[in-house]
Amino acid sequence: MRIDTISPAEGARTSKKRLGRGIGSGLGKTSGKGHKGQWARSGGGVRPGFEGGQMPIARRVPKRGFHNKWAKEYVIVNVSRLDDLPDGTVVDYKFVLANGLAKEVKNNVGLKVLGDGELDAALTVRAAKFSAAAKAAIEAAGGTAEVIE
Repeated sequence: MRIDTISPAEGARTSKKRLGRGIGSGLGKTSGKGHKGQWARSGGGVRPGFEGGQMPIARRVPKRGFHNKWAKEYVIVNVSRLDDLPDGTVVDYKFVLANGLAKEVKNNVGLKVLGDGELDAALTVRAAKFSAAAKAAIEAAGGTAEVIE
């Protein structure tokens, strides 16, 4: 085998469709566009979303909802996820993400700890926000809940 004899596998490459090159090509005369009509014309066709003149679905369906572009999103973790950690562990934003305890969200402003579940380990938890139940659970287990900015 020589490098100048290598070619692609049979059928791996297809040749470009050559339109308007005579009747024998099968794509002569009207070049695959049929006879007359909107689709046969230069620049023919309709814009995306056009439904032939009836009211488009984007305008038939009412608008709903609101997206607050200044909303603060927090990386959320429940105290039940922290229960398996050894006593004395310092839990903060980076620790939670590094250990896969919570899912990261876009435009987040820090960590928020919620109080769902039981907590037996005495941990030092540093977060931007705590729910009242989470703070009570951490302190009941002998840990500390530190609010950081």
